[in-house]
Amino acid sequence: MPTVLRRATTKFADALRDHAPLLRKVQWAIVAVYLFLLIVPAVLPLPGRTASVFNNLTVFAQFAFWGVWWPFVLVSMPLVGRAWCGLFCPEGMLTEWASEHGRGRAIPKWMRWGGWPFVAFTLTTVYGQLVSVYQYPWAVLAVLGGSTAGAIVVGWLYGRNKRVWCKYLCPVNGVFNLLAKLAPWHYKVDEDAWRNPVRRTASINCAPLVPLRHMKGSGDCHMCGRCSDYRGAIALTPRSPETEIVDIATGDKWQTALIVFGLMGLAVGAFLWSASPWFVTIKQASATWLVNHDIYWPLAQNAPWFILTHYPDVNDSFTWLDGAGILVFIMGAALCVGGPIYMALWLADRLLPLADKPVLPRAAARHKEFGLGRDSLHKLVQGLIPAGGAGVFLGLSATTLTLLKHEGVPIGWATVVRFTLLGLALLWSLRLVWRLTGLRSSHIWLRAWATGIVALGLIPFCASWVLFFVVW
Repeated sequence: MPTVLRRATTKFADALRDHAPLLRKVQWAIVAVYLFLLIVPAVLPLPGRTASVFNNLTVFAQFAFWGVWWPFVLVSMPLVGRAWCGLFCPEGMLTEWASEHGRGRAIPKWMRWGGWPFVAFTLTTVYGQLVSVYQYPWAVLAVLGGSTAGAIVVGWLYGRNKRVWCKYLCPVNGVFNLLAKLAPWHYKVDEDAWRNPVRRTASINCAPLVPLRHMKGSGDCHMCGRCSDYRGAIALTPRSPETEIVDIATGDKWQTALIVFGLMGLAVGAFLWSASPWFVTIKQASATWLVNHDIYWPLAQNAPWFILTHYPDVNDSFTWLDGAGILVFIMGAALCVGGPIYMALWLADRLLPLADKPVLPRAAARHKEFGLGRDSLHKLVQGLIPAGGAGVFLGLSATTLTLLKHEGVPIGWATVVRFTLLGLALLWSLRLVWRLTGLRSSHIWLRAWATGIVALGLIPFCASWVLFFVVW
């Protein structure tokens, strides 16, 4: 690594550490703006058809949250790691503040369950679609405000000066953890220097509960800089964006579920249902069947707004049938898109040699280090993180483009850019899969077969975006 780059990154990390009080003031300013945009639009009348970003606070907040904030926070993860979490996130700031003044209880066992990132992402995504979170401020208050309230309560109850909510229960923690593995920066730990410290041995507070001495990757690190130069052993260091996926990350069943059935399945369904003519056809057929059998209650529009979209003043209310249809469509997409991907990965994993019989000598050491066996499927899935992340970004950016189009901004360029980004992400994922197969075999044709099978499994995922951006 060039000396100039090493020095620059070290100085930057040290500046984050040394200016922590200033950064905290910035965080409180972000909290103030966040709460203003979250609460005030909810007490204002719904915007009319002529409202725009420039003359209506509700539309401005909608654009800020769903047109700018969420899409580009996702983009920041593979670029600079979880710096958003450590330096800017209002929920992270509020939960840590609550933890400073709270009861400091031990973290309960149920909270440490490894499935929470997948479950929280699923529930939040589905609920957001049922209440039309991208369109209405009350829905935003329910989804984002509910998450913020949960962060404060958990911070108040558990830990001391920690971000327990961020570590275990944040709905996007799992997604951020995955995408941050692609970051070209990480805080590298020199274990020899740790054992023989020459400076800064006083204890420090790692709010996201990362075991600093054994920190290898950047998935859990919030990039806040507090540990920079601690014991003379921790330094912000450039690296290859593929290093963590290939050499460090092992994955587990819940990360596999989040990538395959969450980012690449369920999220696709959440973005596609409102544009799909299939959804309309199925709903109309279901409504006809219900009427023919004198069952009318599913056609009622009497659900409260916090369960299903209900805004009769603007002629937008979901029936119980709409809600059921959305659930079926999203879950169906998770199976129809995620299922082939999982089966392809399963077949590719079975095609490659077992961990106890690695072909490459260098692979033997890595198999031992990573514990690759039949569970090596979970490591192979890690290669699909770029494709999964790109899909979620493209889905969220659809809201960005819709709002820009409403403001009169031409978006004819969008289709080319979308498929360029998706194509690059898919190629990167296949490259990572290729490299991961190299940990288990030196046979080019065997690796090619395994990578080709994974590529075939991605066809429904690609077809979904073609339907969304071109056909529908």
